[in-house]
Amino acid sequence: MSSMSETTRRALTEVDLTLWVNGSARQLRLDSRVTLLDALRDRLQLTGTKKGCDQGACGACTVLADGKRVLSCLMLAAQCDGRQVTTIEGLSRDGGLHPVQEAFLRHDGFQCGFCTPGQIMSAVALLTEGRATSDEEIREFMSGNICRCGAYPNIVAAIRDAAGRDEGV
Repeated sequence: MSSMSETTRRALTEVDLTLWVNGSARQLRLDSRVTLLDALRDRLQLTGTKKGCDQGACGACTVLADGKRVLSCLMLAAQCDGRQVTTIEGLSRDGGLHPVQEAFLRHDGFQCGFCTPGQIMSAVALLTEGRATSDEEIREFMSGNICRCGAYPNIVAAIRDAAGRDEGV
């Protein structure tokens, strides 16, 4: 019995897909086991999305898929075929920052900055979901995003600001 050639094996695991990333269609052919995170960073050169724990525990890789936050290290790129994916690079429009990005700057919602893209993407989804009615609610729905520097009070203040609330409740 002969074994499959490496070329045949590779052909069986590769998929053709179209990712709509930051409003543009991107045609890719990749191994069906490639995560969305690796496709974004390694194939599309969108390095704003960070690889933190690579196990779905830290939130550094958070992006939006069809407007909902997802951990791109746990999602296969093939699962996003035909879906709208928004990364941190896709938030700004016409050269201006997204209101959440502006609020993070105003409130110094980052220190080293490594977790900031994932934090901002989660915050955008949180606001869209209408889950920023109190500081407690913000903390609860941002709990999947870890900041090792401890910028949490500033992150909550930035989200509160972006939600149009002036002070904590």
